[in-house]
Amino acid sequence: MEKNNPNNVEDKVMSQIKSGRVKLRSKYLFLAEKLGLGSAFVLTFMLAALFFGLSLFYLKATDNLWYLSFGSRGLLAFLESFPFVLVIGWIVLLFLAGFIFRKSGALYDKPFGYLALALVGFIIIIGTIFSFTHLTERMEGVAFGPRSGGAVFRPFFKPGLDERNRGIAGRIVEIGADYINIQTPNRIIKVNLGRLEEGPKKKLEVGMFVVAVGEKHGEEFVATGLHDINNEEEMPMIRRGIHRRFGSFEPTPPPIFLER
Repeated sequence: MEKNNPNNVEDKVMSQIKSGRVKLRSKYLFLAEKLGLGSAFVLTFMLAALFFGLSLFYLKATDNLWYLSFGSRGLLAFLESFPFVLVIGWIVLLFLAGFIFRKSGALYDKPFGYLALALVGFIIIIGTIFSFTHLTERMEGVAFGPRSGGAVFRPFFKPGLDERNRGIAGRIVEIGADYINIQTPNRIIKVNLGRLEEGPKKKLEVGMFVVAVGEKHGEEFVATGLHDINNEEEMPMIRRGIHRRFGSFEPTPPPIFLER
């Protein structure tokens, strides 16, 4: 009975405190810790949603998903242009947000599995909303603009405009017998059509946007498949990149023959 006596327990606790083995913490420190974890969770949650939104924006604004229209022939080009940095970033932030949320002890009486599913769901919903707003386009503009903040965002957008070895997308500026020259966000590239196995549905014209799969050989790209892009709203990031590099498109006027 003496062992369970509240007075004995109190004496033992007090002796531990006096000996320095147990240290008391102010309630304000507990409050500050909770507020710190809460702020860290909100920040990480919003960053995870933003990275998810940027991933969706990248997929619908670049040439990445177009390579899947070539079937297995376009798989390597798809993987080469996939936004691995953005996807890995949002997954890491997602797990970090879940860790902070669990560490904070919020809703400790609820199963963590359900809370984790709810967390993923909210991040996907908010991230999807981000991808359909002008926020992502403004971030793209800052990334490639003259402002100093562009260096922060450029690594996330630049892979969408990089020159690839297995795929290419751009605007036709010249049509030859077995080749076309196209403008890309980086330079004008000759696309060799001599080994073309899957051609466009429409007749190629100057000013038309195309996407092709194949392999880069030196300074030219040898295409094995080529699709024409009819919708002007497709691949907007590629189009903006070409516009920044070359300006608006003005086709060469036909020659004028004067009668003698």
